[in-house]
Amino acid sequence: MIHQTTSTVSQPDRIKTLLSRVGAPNVPAMTEELLPFTVRLVRDQDDLSKAVQIRHSAYARHLPDFAETLKSAETADAENGVVVLLAESKLDGSPLGTMRIQTNQFKPLCLEQSVQLPAWLKRRPLAEATRLGVTDGKGGRLVTTVLFKAFFQYCQQTGIEWMVVAGRAPVDRMYDRLMFEDVFPGMGYIPLAHAGNLPHRVMLFDVNTAEDRWAQAKHPLFGFMCHTHHPDINLGGQRRQNVPHMAMSAFPAQGTAFPM
Repeated sequence: MIHQTTSTVSQPDRIKTLLSRVGAPNVPAMTEELLPFTVRLVRDQDDLSKAVQIRHSAYARHLPDFAETLKSAETADAENGVVVLLAESKLDGSPLGTMRIQTNQFKPLCLEQSVQLPAWLKRRPLAEATRLGVTDGKGGRLVTTVLFKAFFQYCQQTGIEWMVVAGRAPVDRMYDRLMFEDVFPGMGYIPLAHAGNLPHRVMLFDVNTAEDRWAQAKHPLFGFMCHTHHPDINLGGQRRQNVPHMAMSAFPAQGTAFPM
């Protein structure tokens, strides 16, 4: 089954239809669905400039002082083990959203500048999402959801076991809804150096058990995440070659029990 809009459907109507699909009931069979935008890895300086543009404008709406530090690309954008996602409008190529993903293959995660992760977690293949920014338009929620799906799929494809995020209020509620859990239950919000020393909750998500947990919870995103193919999410490209598959031999065997 392919959901494809035609030239007679307006852009707002496309977004309205897709937003309704984000909250649709579980879908048992795999379907294919086209989006009004693409999500891919940043490949060159022009792509990165677009990502920086949307990153800065998104942070400026809520954190104008911190946004002043994000007017240009950061050193972390080009480090080994890092990729940057870019969502672009199919209509005019304008940037709609971005997210940076860092694995712990080459160095500790950025948030480890401020917190000491539990020993069991540091020994696992991890990926941290940072610098999430989306347009202020009507489709912002859909772009955010698709960026998260791209993050999830990237982790699946590269052998990442745990997705790690730091969420400030009220963004952390989004991660609660996605079934992330606190790394430090009861500790609350922790100032993070790489996020302007703003207080965040450090949260994690088990990639390998995600489908079963979403299914059991009858999560409204289960069908969208696990039973819908979005060809407009393209995680191939030259930049990704700098992030080889995680060296699993460097970590304990999968299935090893670790205390929470």
